[in-house]
This record gives sequence, C-alpha cells and structure tokens, in this order.
Amino acid sequence: MKVTDTPLPEVKVVEPLVLEDERGFFFESFNQKRFEEAIGYSVTFVQDNHSKSTKGVLRGLHYQLPPKAQGKLVRVVQGEVFDVAVDIRKSSPRFGQWVGEILSEDNKKQLWIPEGFAHGFLTLSETAAFLYKTTEYYTPQFEQCILWSDPVVKIEWPVVPYEFPIALGQTLSDKDKQGVSLKFAKTF
Repeated sequence: MKVTDTPLPEVKVVEPLVLEDERGFFFESFNQKRFEEAIGYSVTFVQDNHSKSTKGVLRGLHYQLPPKAQGKLVRVVQGEVFDVAVDIRKSSPRFGQWVGEILSEDNKKQLWIPEGFAHGFLTLSETAAFLYKTTEYYTPQFEQCILWSDPVVKIEWPVVPYEFPIALGQTLSDKDKQGVSLKFAKTF
C-alpha cells in the first residue's frame, strides 16, 4: 500500500497494490497493521457503511462532535466521486481549508479523514457505491453539517458553477440544505 499526504497532511490518500491479469484483479483493501504504520497511530474501526448515490448527488459536509467524533476511511467500489475533507479544528493553522480527491472503482484510491475534519462527496458517474469505515458509531445527536456551498470554505466542486445549484435541486437532502457556515458551526 502507498500512503500519500494531501495538502492537509492529516488527510491521507491510500493506494493499494493491485495485482491484475487476464482473470481480473486482486488487492488487499485494508490491513490494520500497515494502515496504522502509515498514519503513525492506532485506530479502531467500529462500523462499516455502504451508500449508493446517483449522478449529481452531494452528501455532506458531515462530521460528529466529540466525544463521538468519527475518523473515516472511504472508498468507491463502483462509479466515481469527488471526495472532500475540510479541517474544522479551530487550533489548526489550516482551519477552514479543504482538500478534494477523485475516488473511483478504476483508481481504487481510499481517503483517510481523521477526527476533526468534515467530509462530503459529489457523485460524478451515473451511480456510485461508496464504502467507508468509521472509528465511532453513528450518533445523530452529535452530528453536524457545514453547508456544501459555504463562502468561507469555498470548495471548488468539479462542475460549472452556474449549473451546480440547478443540478443539486433534487439531489441534496434536507439535512444538507440546512447546513451552516463554518463561521457559525460547532467545531473542534
């Protein structure tokens, strides 16, 4: 496995070693020991989630507050998404900065998003199946949402700007439509 820092060094791109031949492919999608060695600390995953989305669906920017903060190891097994992490740690010199990465069934990349970061993604393919491991159980009373279009964060979603809100008209959940600006959000 190859692990690469992003411009937010706590967020990592994880690329498996893929063995391919005429029969197909094989790769180790997760190895606890190698993962911990790569990120430099112990992590315990407690829940696996699977979602499927259609083209133009945006989910996020979600996170949970302490003591139920979640780290996430995310990947796409079918389709393609633009995956985003936002630093929401007030003490961080990178507070409010974001990083985005294309995750797809073809590139087999994963993104490690530790506690203290909000997470979201935009589905780029006709459909996308998204799998992720979390370090804490889903706990709705600790869940928070920052608005996908927050003018403070300024995420550059990979769509022509004037088309984006139109595309999201039917594909954004009520919860995500009600996200708040980072300047008003409860953060770390």
